[in-house]
Amino acid sequence: MAVPDIFDEVAEDLRADRARAMMRRYGGLLAGAAVLVVIAAGGYEIWASRRATADLAQATRYLAAQRIAAGPAPSRAASLPELESLARDGDVGYRTLARLRAAGVKADAGDLPGAAALWNEVSADSAADPLLRDIATLQWATHQIDTASPGDLTLRLAPLMAQGNRLRPMAEELSALLALRQGQTNAALDIYRRLATDTAAPDGLRGRANGLLQRLGGGA
Repeated sequence: MAVPDIFDEVAEDLRADRARAMMRRYGGLLAGAAVLVVIAAGGYEIWASRRATADLAQATRYLAAQRIAAGPAPSRAASLPELESLARDGDVGYRTLARLRAAGVKADAGDLPGAAALWNEVSADSAADPLLRDIATLQWATHQIDTASPGDLTLRLAPLMAQGNRLRPMAEELSALLALRQGQTNAALDIYRRLATDTAAPDGLRGRANGLLQRLGGGA
């Protein structure tokens, strides 16, 4: 019999004035349930303490690798062993961040296939934060805009261009570049006109949109 059922039956029998008989019957189980509650509470505190310690250790590892990855270009590759280790054995948050940072290091070093593989891993990881998954997709598209098939790029960018997505302006900028790549100048101009006045877009992006409108003869 489950512990909640025991408590229900005890309460009912107390109301029926049979407390003494019920406690003789279930007293041991009730005491055992109380002990389990105490053990569970203590176990949670121990788990939380260990989790905090583990989080601190992972944060220290990630920040150390991040400092190397953000340093002089010739030494950035030295961050990859630690990032790849975190990507294998870290918690989902650090695992995701480590893969994204490692992908950036690989892309900067010219290893686009290696970087693309990591971006695709993050994009497909249902346990990862949705925003980080979208960032991985955006990074993949940014580095594949001149080489991937238009169909693949369109498919990958479509969810990012939905209203409410925080990466929508950046994804639309990439879609304009894709339109230019395919010779669809008018379609690109339409996108740049929207972006030039889009208050949700970063200032730099709006500036680029205005500049390209001028260069393409689409007006400011």
